[in-house]
This record gives sequence, C-alpha cells and structure tokens, in this order.
Amino acid sequence: MSKIYYHFTNDRLRDGTPIPPIGEWLVFPGTPKICYRGLHASDHPFDALQFAPGNILHKVELIGIEEKHTNKVVAKQRKIIATIDATDLLQSSARQFAVDVMDLWTPPGIVRDFLITGDKSKAPAAEAAAAEAAAGSAWPARAAGWAAAWAARAAAEAEAAAAAAAWAAAETTKPHLKQLQAEYFLKVVEAEFKKQGNS
Repeated sequence: MSKIYYHFTNDRLRDGTPIPPIGEWLVFPGTPKICYRGLHASDHPFDALQFAPGNILHKVELIGIEEKHTNKVVAKQRKIIATIDATDLLQSSARQFAVDVMDLWTPPGIVRDFLITGDKSKAPAAEAAAAEAAAGSAWPARAAGWAAAWAARAAAEAEAAAAAAAWAAAETTKPHLKQLQAEYFLKVVEAEFKKQGNS
C-alpha cells in the first residue's frame, strides 16, 4: 500500500469545490508550490491539525510530491481513501491538551469541572472564566489558561473545534509534551477511523 497522509477539510475544499468521492484522484493542473497552490497533506494528523479549516479528516494518498516541509507536503494528485467526522475527537483532544498543562495554573472551579468532566453545558462559562484568569496571569500560567479557554471554545462551538484544538495544543509550554500530544492524537485518530469503519 502507498504511504498514507492526513488532510483536514470542512464540507468543501479550500477553493470551494466539493470534496471528491473516496477513491477518485484529484489532479492539480499547474505546478504545485507548497503553502500557495497544489494538493496538500501531512505525514501526521497532529501536523495536519495546524492547517485544519474544518472538522472532516481524510486519509489520503499522493502522487507527484513536489515539495516537503517538516509538517506538510504538496503534490500533483491526491486521492481520499477514508474519511471521518473528527468533531468529537477534536473536542476531547482540545480538553486533553489543556489538562496536560493544568498544573501550571490554578483554574477557576468551572474551568476545572469542564476540563475533567467534558460537560458541554459548562463550556461557555468555562471559556469566559479561563480567558479572564489567563489575562491576569503570568507566563506560563497564561498559556495554560488560554489552552483551557480554547478547549471550552471547541466544546461550545462545534464548527470551531479544529481551530480550537490546534490553538489548545499550541499553548503547550512544556516542550516534551508536544511529542506526547502527537502520539496521543494519532492514537485517538486511528481509533476513530476504526470506529467509523474507515481504518
């Protein structure tokens, strides 16, 4: 089997065209240029998360890779081989990323309750409380507070889950956690593909 890459979308591609069916090759007519034009994807779903415009995650194959950066590649052709709605795992992952740094600050009670339980009814209040507490904190407590605020945003606004999860991960101030978070994210992504029958 060809190498598998990962690619997030919303309900359409970035240029507004429909998502192609599984198994259909999409062909870019020009010369790909990474970050500018062509068919992009990432080796790892945690890297793909940084560029996610929406909550739909695809496993894809690529042909004609033109350029490669540490976190993404661009190619002439891309084919979707499996697709999942990643909203739930993005919401839970954002919470996990915030819990990873919860020891760096003293979160308000509503924030702690939300992060531990995942109770979405508490998300709006938790977001407001976390943002307010973060604004008055010193670094790295401020970053931990913003991670919690982003996690709450992911839960409160499903359409913002991908961006919020990416920001929650970005607020990590413990360098060793990045690798652990990447491993965690890959694990939950693969579990979700299997659960949705798209492994």
